[in-house]
Amino acid sequence: MHQARRIRQERLYRRRRRIAAATLLALAALVALVVVLNSSSARPPAPAGGAPKQTAKTRQRARRTVRDGPHGTESVPILMYHVIDSTPPGAPFPGLYVTPALFAEQMHALAAAGYHAVTMDQMLDNWRHGTPLPHGKPIVISFDNGYESQKLYALPVLRAMGWVGVENLQLSGLPFSQGGLNQREVRDLIAAGWELDTQGWNHADLITLSPSELHFQVAVARRRIRALYHVQADWFCYPSGHYNAAVIAAVKAAGFVGSTTVTPGWASPAENPYTLPRLRVIAGTSPASLLAEIAGIRDDSAPGAAYPPA
Repeated sequence: MHQARRIRQERLYRRRRRIAAATLLALAALVALVVVLNSSSARPPAPAGGAPKQTAKTRQRARRTVRDGPHGTESVPILMYHVIDSTPPGAPFPGLYVTPALFAEQMHALAAAGYHAVTMDQMLDNWRHGTPLPHGKPIVISFDNGYESQKLYALPVLRAMGWVGVENLQLSGLPFSQGGLNQREVRDLIAAGWELDTQGWNHADLITLSPSELHFQVAVARRRIRALYHVQADWFCYPSGHYNAAVIAAVKAAGFVGSTTVTPGWASPAENPYTLPRLRVIAGTSPASLLAEIAGIRDDSAPGAAYPPA
């Protein structure tokens, strides 16, 4: 009798183990199915050969298709800086130097006045697609030529404020004696969120060039900066503000979406994107004077600003 009971208990024990195992297997299969369904709905299937690589170009294209509201209509001041350093003795263009301390004071005065720095791309996305801008009045802080002092002294100030700048780089680079950025430093600016655009190959006077030379300075320069730094480089900056109809045509043919001048004024979505104005910030401009100048040129579209060569 005891043996028969033991046999029944063993059979019952084995049956319970089989049921428990089957239950665990069913639960595991259900969990796996849920994971697969969730992952499939979260992202599109990858094409043959693996998932597409996320490049700067694809990210830019995706960003520009965002339409969150009506097209922006707000005009934007674009500031133009060159050397962020003390003026050395005998400098040929002393007005191009803004000391690091004064630059920091100017940026904090802009913030206190309600401004917030944006890039040229952000400005255009707002105008064309209604993409929202950061809170505050938009302003572009642009830097020409590619001086190392822009990375050494302007970058820390803007980064501490959560702001970014726009670097208009000449592809040949400034000579070491003039304090030019090297490629690693340019990449540091990009990594910090700065937009990288160009002034062409070597800051030539574009209106004096032959068609082939103009193509090199504009189209070849854009291909080079895009290949070297993996950026869009959608904006051109006219060296010394010199341009004519042939130059504008070359800039358009190279695929740039717009360009900037040295004519004072605010950039507006209603005007030609290939002749957008800027305000040059010269040496010794106090924060209060800078705010007054920005306000004073809001409706100023008169050409021919008497600026020294950039």
